[in-house]
Amino acid sequence: MAEGHKPVVFVHGLWLHASSWEPWIDLFRENGYEASAPGWPGDSDTVEETRANPDKVAGYGINAVVDHYAQAIAPLEEKPIVIGHSFGGLIVQRLLTQELASAAVAIDPAPIKGVLALPPSALRVASIAVKNPANKHKAVALTREQFRYGFGNALSEQESNELYDRCATPSPGLPLFEAAFAALSAHSPAKVDTKNSTRGPLLVTAGGKDHTVPPAISRSTVKLYRHSSAVTDHREFPDRGHSLTIDSGWRDVADAVLHWLKEKNL
Repeated sequence: MAEGHKPVVFVHGLWLHASSWEPWIDLFRENGYEASAPGWPGDSDTVEETRANPDKVAGYGINAVVDHYAQAIAPLEEKPIVIGHSFGGLIVQRLLTQELASAAVAIDPAPIKGVLALPPSALRVASIAVKNPANKHKAVALTREQFRYGFGNALSEQESNELYDRCATPSPGLPLFEAAFAALSAHSPAKVDTKNSTRGPLLVTAGGKDHTVPPAISRSTVKLYRHSSAVTDHREFPDRGHSLTIDSGWRDVADAVLHWLKEKNL
């Protein structure tokens, strides 16, 4: 880590590869941060390799992913800022409330335990995996049409298809099952210590047109932190879908995150 540079660790979600963060990494480095984006356990080095070896990502659940990132950030000289999208947004909340990170940004995060607002579009996306119990221990890939609905609905068909071809990868089905049945498990891995008042600041975002994580989920997430005195902020991007970190408007979101970090002197 460069001396004096605050570390930032990016965490991707399901159906994307760590390389999807490359423009963010470049931008954050330009702004004085030491940025990196480790992949999930089982991820190959490239999108193409991950597609060719889907069994390598199968079977990993939320706890395994949290442990994987905890190990990745342990050697850093100071606690990093963690920024996650979708299921990565759930992971960074776990890292933050376990006080392994100094601050977190959860971009359109998957629902943590206690979020009961699950609009039909979110259920439709989750059902891609959970409709078949066999998917619990398998890797699940999206079709181009499923990606268009879950990620690219606020984009032109051409841009959505281009993002699918460049970014989409198979992902483990297990986290979707764990989140879907969190309410039935007292020790669900989707449970976050929302009452922790000694954690660092948290920003939760929502995309107004997001089908995978509709705004109601992000709003409900923020409400769960009401018993914590730590900073919990919320920001909505009204015209954005779930692709907001990777599509042609990614810079607007990244700049908003940078602005928030500067406001918090991070």
